Amino acid sequence: MTAPPSRVVAERPAPRALSLSVSELERWLHEAQEAGGLEPEAAFRIAEHLPEERVAGRVREAALEMKRAGWGDLVTFSRNVFIPLTNLCRNRCAYCTFAKPEDSAEAHTLGLDEVDELVRGGLATGCSEALFCLGDKPEKAWRGYRRWLAEEGYRATSEYLEVACRRAFEGGLLPHTNAGILRAEEMERLRPWNASMGLMLETASRRLREKGGPHYYAPDKEPAVRIRMHEEAGELRIPFTSGILLGIGETPAERVESLLVIRDLHARHGHIQEVIVQPFHPKPSTPMRYRAPLSDAEVASWVALARLVLGPRMSVQAPPNLGPSVLEELVASGVNDWGGVSPVTVDYINPEAPWPTLRALRERTEAAGGRLRERLPVYPDRVRNPEGWLDPQVADAVRRFADEEGFKRPDAGGMP
Repeated sequence: MTAPPSRVVAERPAPRALSLSVSELERWLHEAQEAGGLEPEAAFRIAEHLPEERVAGRVREAALEMKRAGWGDLVTFSRNVFIPLTNLCRNRCAYCTFAKPEDSAEAHTLGLDEVDELVRGGLATGCSEALFCLGDKPEKAWRGYRRWLAEEGYRATSEYLEVACRRAFEGGLLPHTNAGILRAEEMERLRPWNASMGLMLETASRRLREKGGPHYYAPDKEPAVRIRMHEEAGELRIPFTSGILLGIGETPAERVESLLVIRDLHARHGHIQEVIVQPFHPKPSTPMRYRAPLSDAEVASWVALARLVLGPRMSVQAPPNLGPSVLEELVASGVNDWGGVSPVTVDYINPEAPWPTLRALRERTEAAGGRLRERLPVYPDRVRNPEGWLDPQVADAVRRFADEEGFKRPDAGGMP
């Protein structure tokens, strides 16, 4: 029986404010290499001392060693087109500029013809992935949008999303859906048109939902709700993306807790194919516009600690547009994936952060000792062994893109 989400969070040993000797650090790092991941107490203690350069440097070295054990010199990415189906959302996160109120001139909901146009643009530039992103349950907050859904014949955004994913799939791309909180039955309906799905956990900290916190006006950021969706995706055997958000007010212990929750979820279900370690970027006009982001060195250190917690075979991802000056340091800290990179569309969540060109990404990855390779939105192990993980029609479509190893073929365009 699946453990209830509250137990996932509650059974951790409390971190202790003790000094960390060189011998203790080395023992824990050695044990992590042997066991395939840090023990919780070790992770909490190391996190307390991660600002110390002597600790951070050794953690990054150990993380690179662990990454090489699981991935060798490989660093992957997925070429995608970003499809922001609607930027209406019922949540009001204190750091977000993607979500717009219904009366804003920037509010939009794409029509199916616009989805088709983006798919054609993706095909023309060699993309394999259609990344659907949208606000969380906008029909619960916006009357005009509810009316539009009803006029179009949809009872909920998830129904419209299902049709849009089908259009993208039949148009030749492999959808990956990141639609916020979905119920199990909604994920089941999306599965025949999606190669993978995802939901950033962001944080397991309930404290950040308290008054004054970044998620106070964001009911869908309730950790238990997000953990439950991870559980249900695992029970449905959906290849899944998760991740943590760094720098929104969480403590180092809360970051570790979030990573351990993700690790436990994957241990039970085996469905989490990548974990994004994403730094917060302050944006103008948001309540958190004056909050200082983590330094590049801090981000690299947390990427490394995430690798040591999650183990050698988990895909640890860092978005290259959010750390453009430290790509080499991220590779040296245990990253094995850059995530989706689009030659067509901006990152609508972080529009101020342009994608690197694929040529520059390759050159800089190789300069750091990595070997860049293009993947599909579902990872090679699922491509090679899709039974139970992919809907049969999705598995057939994936094979048209894939080489014998499960990566994207260099000559693969869109499906006929």
